[in-house]
Amino acid sequence: MKATKHAAPQPWRRRGLIAGIPLVLLAVGVLVCVVLTSPTGGGAMAGRALDPSAGATAASRPPVAGSDAAEGTGAAGQPTAPTSAPPPSSAAPSPSVSAGVTPPVASATSPASAVAASPGRIKPGVSYHGVATAYAAGDGNGSCLYGPSDDLMVAAMNFTDYEVAKACGAYVQIHAANGASLTVRIVNVCPLPCAPGQIDLSQQAFAKLAELSVGRLPITWKLLSPEAVGTVSVRYKTGSNRWWCGIQVIGHRNPLATLEVRAGDGWRKLPRADFNHFLSTDGTGCGGPIRMTDIYGEQLTVDRIAIKPDVAQPTSVQFARH
Repeated sequence: MKATKHAAPQPWRRRGLIAGIPLVLLAVGVLVCVVLTSPTGGGAMAGRALDPSAGATAASRPPVAGSDAAEGTGAAGQPTAPTSAPPPSSAAPSPSVSAGVTPPVASATSPASAVAASPGRIKPGVSYHGVATAYAAGDGNGSCLYGPSDDLMVAAMNFTDYEVAKACGAYVQIHAANGASLTVRIVNVCPLPCAPGQIDLSQQAFAKLAELSVGRLPITWKLLSPEAVGTVSVRYKTGSNRWWCGIQVIGHRNPLATLEVRAGDGWRKLPRADFNHFLSTDGTGCGGPIRMTDIYGEQLTVDRIAIKPDVAQPTSVQFARH
């Protein structure tokens, strides 16, 4: 009787346990499906801040050809920062404006700063070796077209170092092998076969170094920035007018590198002819402000120079001594 009483419920418990197992498995399967099908960044991740290190890592990667980064935009379509700063619009100082006292003929100002030096073939502080020869200088005029002069301590620079009149007006200190020395001003060109380094002196200048009968005298020479030279003058060439002009600078202490004329809101550099005039073939700047620069980079700006052909019009300025 005891065995029969307790044996009847056991099959019922096994059936309940077996029936409950599928329900548990079904619930677990539903939970797994929910987790697997949830989108990244959604659900519980929505609204959370992104990891800064992840953004930094992405930014440090080089752009791939054809990607947004390679085209100059980031992932969000924003322009990427340039890898370097853009160059300045101009390295040259702006031209100064003259003010105050106005001389009767012209006014001029010299800016405190200078542009880059442009010495050309003949460089300051360099000693050159060559030979001195002599020529009959006549009234002292020459290819530089400065005109006659009572000072015949002048010379002609060899064709190479003449450099399309860039040597015109330069003061050159000459030392001879015998110890004699003198200073001459370049007013002419010595044509080929005058060799680089050779200077053809006026006979009067050569005689200060040696007898003319010597013929060829070994020398060394270098540029000089003299102390007393007065002020600069400006002269328009014969035939100059509003539609064409040639501009010449006279009496400059240091060799000229460039000459510019006002053109609208800026400056135009004029080409230099081998007869030592800066030419404006279309009339630009004729009669207007002039800006001249020496080989050391110093600039002088001169205003209101009237077109008066063959008249040397004085200014109130001069380049600094070096």
